[in-house]
Amino acid sequence: MAQSNFEERIDTYEIESTNVMTGDRDRSRYLYYQLKMSMAKAKQIDIIVSFLMESGVRMLLNDMKRALDRGVKIRILTGNYLEITQPSALYLIKSELGDRVDLRLYNETSRSFHPKSYIFHYESSNEIYIGSSNISKSALTSGIEWNYRFSDTLDKKNYELFYATFEDLFLNHSIIIDDEELKRYSKAWKKPAVSRDLAKYDAAEENEDKNAENVRMLYRPRGAQIEALYALQESRMEGAAKGLVYAATGIGKTYLAAFDSAKYERVLFVAHREEILKQAAVSFKNVRNSEDYGFFDGKEKDRDKSVIFASVATLGRPEYLNETYFPADYFDYVIIDEFHHAVTDQYRRIVDYFQPQFLLGLTATPERMDGKNIYEICDYNVPYQISLKEAINKGMLVPFHYYGVYDETDYSGLRIVKGRYDEQELNQAYIGNERRYDLIYKYYRKYRSARAIGFCCSRQHAEDMAKEFCQRGIASAAVYSGENGAYAEERNEAIRKLKNGEIRVIFSVDMFNEGVDIASLDMVMFLRPTESPVVFLQQLGRGLRLYKGKEYLNVLDFIGNYEKAGKAPLLLSGEQSFSKKGSCEYQDLEYPDDCIVDFDMRLIDLFKEIDKKKLTLKMQIRQEYYRVKELLDGKRPSRMDLFTYMDDEIYRICVSGSHAKENPFQHYLDFLYELGELSEDEQKLYAGIGREFIQTIETTEMQKVYKMPILYSFYNHGNIRLAVTDEEVLESWKKFFDTGTNWKDFPNVNTYEDYKKVTDKQHLSKAKRMPIRFLKASGRGFFVEKNGYALALRDEIGDVVGNMAFGEQMGDVLGYRSLEYYRRRYEKE
Repeated sequence: MAQSNFEERIDTYEIESTNVMTGDRDRSRYLYYQLKMSMAKAKQIDIIVSFLMESGVRMLLNDMKRALDRGVKIRILTGNYLEITQPSALYLIKSELGDRVDLRLYNETSRSFHPKSYIFHYESSNEIYIGSSNISKSALTSGIEWNYRFSDTLDKKNYELFYATFEDLFLNHSIIIDDEELKRYSKAWKKPAVSRDLAKYDAAEENEDKNAENVRMLYRPRGAQIEALYALQESRMEGAAKGLVYAATGIGKTYLAAFDSAKYERVLFVAHREEILKQAAVSFKNVRNSEDYGFFDGKEKDRDKSVIFASVATLGRPEYLNETYFPADYFDYVIIDEFHHAVTDQYRRIVDYFQPQFLLGLTATPERMDGKNIYEICDYNVPYQISLKEAINKGMLVPFHYYGVYDETDYSGLRIVKGRYDEQELNQAYIGNERRYDLIYKYYRKYRSARAIGFCCSRQHAEDMAKEFCQRGIASAAVYSGENGAYAEERNEAIRKLKNGEIRVIFSVDMFNEGVDIASLDMVMFLRPTESPVVFLQQLGRGLRLYKGKEYLNVLDFIGNYEKAGKAPLLLSGEQSFSKKGSCEYQDLEYPDDCIVDFDMRLIDLFKEIDKKKLTLKMQIRQEYYRVKELLDGKRPSRMDLFTYMDDEIYRICVSGSHAKENPFQHYLDFLYELGELSEDEQKLYAGIGREFIQTIETTEMQKVYKMPILYSFYNHGNIRLAVTDEEVLESWKKFFDTGTNWKDFPNVNTYEDYKKVTDKQHLSKAKRMPIRFLKASGRGFFVEKNGYALALRDEIGDVVGNMAFGEQMGDVLGYRSLEYYRRRYEKE
């Protein structure tokens, strides 16, 4: 959600100059007005405060801009006292004022830092404000703050003592806040309790302004949105044409997209649910202050609007992705919401067809979940991310109180189909199960709730739970697609009733995973097995939004002996997958601030038993292979398929250095041979030198990515070359490093501007001096010299080039190795 600001109204007051500022209700005693007048005539401005808050920085921005435009030098020294200084305040200064302001952070850990002073230099005099006001909205306006101003014309000696101390602190006891320091500070920052109190004072100020007449609502970015906007702009300046923002549910990604795209003339917003499109339209209307928007879906086909909100199911059809409806370059800016779906055919058609100036992907889903090759689609560029754990620590979401409840339902005999328990068998286990009804009702009553959602396995299950709760006196409704049961409600009507208190619980089936906001929710109940990290986090996120009077979210997870029992705490601790630790080690995890994770003691024994029964890694990999094959409707998985859909826990174990022998991605043909999965062409390839060549590409050292464009020059989109010329190497090399922000991997280049200055001669020299030389030295004799060529393959490879399987395997290896390299680089960053 965006915030509104009303400081423009303050400019209309006629204020007389005063040397005594005490705040409170007397606007003539606000420090803010006096600072404005001083900034308007100063030749140099120096500010030293113990902390900066976004609300105060925003109030002073326009005055600082005007001063800078006059050539005024501005220096600001602030501190990290109790971590009150908000990262968004620093980002706001950097994004709006850039390097024109010399912004520094006090860097002494052995001494406290509590100064609050504003120094102004004029043609023939200087003055200093000394007092209690840091830079926050309440401190600059109606907070009880005492500040005094005096001039060096009246007290030169003491003014010079203050100023000399400022100079010493600024020059000798500070660090410059550059982009790296900003990222470091933001990553480590947690919202302290005292900061929450200060924010309350600022909120009170804003509420007073909202009640004033003729106040114009100005929607502006806040918090993480400011940081993300800064990162996106920096990314574009570095040459990026695509980017993915990963932010936990509740951060305001739609508003972020509206802010970032505001300067672009034609914008496309793509989503897969009508509700998401409608909500997005409201956000864009607020930000752009314009009615110039339309919809492209099953009902409407608007084309002549500045902003179009399109349903992926409609726009993704071939009859609409053509010059008749939309030329490829029609939109300047394209937003793909819930970007983790972008691996599906309809999304890919849209992404591949349009050629905007910039494409933004939005997701609340962590890396490598539900389609890991989404990073390829956005050129491996992730300018900004903020996890669930970080968002809670920064005060952007409420904490959770998670209770793992022991459920004696027996899952051991239930079938798993395509990675999920069979729906009908789950229904048989749940429906009519009086002991389970009693258990769920007991814990619902124990932890109390005004508004709750229970996530069910099927329509019948949702109907059954709504019926059971209604019969026990808890007004409830079931929400699912094609609602037709006795307790079913249309989604929007159910939400209205829940918000108004007409019902207390909604029992849902996959209808509230994405794009639906009910900030007042105070409880979520997981009433089915937790099978997907994606779905778990999406459903949890429905209840974590901030809401007046809501201090935390109760989470009731009913856990039985199902396959991934007890893995949820890993996600709650900030882990991005069901990996690394055993289920029973949840107590060793570090959870977000003010959060609780508590399990029934009987579950601890259950988790230990489940961990003991784990298959060997080899068997787990084989099981995953067949699960992915089933997911692909019987199509044999390629490396890229297995990478995309493999359980993340198993994948990470595979690629860890200690399990290289079991890693199928380093000997995939051997892996398929053992399973009897090789085609006839692949069997021929496997029996000859082609197998050894493919394995060479699978295992060649790639701490850096320099070999990849050389290998792609041989691959040549499947038309394999046996030798490559200088020109062909140069074309492939430049195409690779020109893509997105791949230039950052280019050797000995620090900025995009430096990269653009690299000549063709220098490009080719780098290619020959590094990867070509190393391929000849470490390529098992497959890469050789040949007159008239930059590099060639051994003659024997010519015997297998005609085999279609050779090109397919080579392309699959290169695709996988690229993605795996960027996964590792991304995690390292």
